[in-house]
Order: sequence, then structure tokens, then C-alpha cells
Amino acid sequence: MENPVEQLAYALDKYRERVEVAPIQELLMDSARQNAKRPAYVKLAVPDEVVKSLRGSRAQSDLMLLVRVPKEIQARADSPIVLPGEV
Repeated sequence: MENPVEQLAYALDKYRERVEVAPIQELLMDSARQNAKRPAYVKLAVPDEVVKSLRGSRAQSDLMLLVRVPKEIQARADSPIVLPGEV
């Protein structure tokens, strides 16, 4: 299973309690929009274990993803109406 979306879906389905989620806004230390001299960036404050996992051997590291959930999907999560394709 090499597709990160499939890995995320599997983890959320089978091991939801072990998946760690932290909204980026809570970790944000600094950010800047793109300009002619540099790319856009965000600077996050994360635990040292996260940094070690990102810098260590790829074979031994956890899968770390940046995931965006669109506003319209967030609104659908609280709706009692089931649309076609949501079953």
C-alpha cells in the first residue's frame, strides 16, 4: 500500500485511536507568502520526535501528511442529510 491517501484511510478506519492530528493553526510559529526572492513557507513548533522522524531513515519513519479538509466537507460532517455518494 504505497498510496498515502489509502494509508490514511486505512489508519482512520482500523486504527483511529493511534492517528495523531494537530491543526496547523495551533502549531504555527511563523509564515510568509511567496515573493520574487523566496517561496511561501510555514514554520511549525512540533515535538522533537516529529523532527527525528522527518530527518531519520525513510524506512523507519512514520507517515507524516499535510491534509486539507475543505470547508464544505466540514459543514457536511454535521449535517443529518445523506447525499448520494456519501453512503
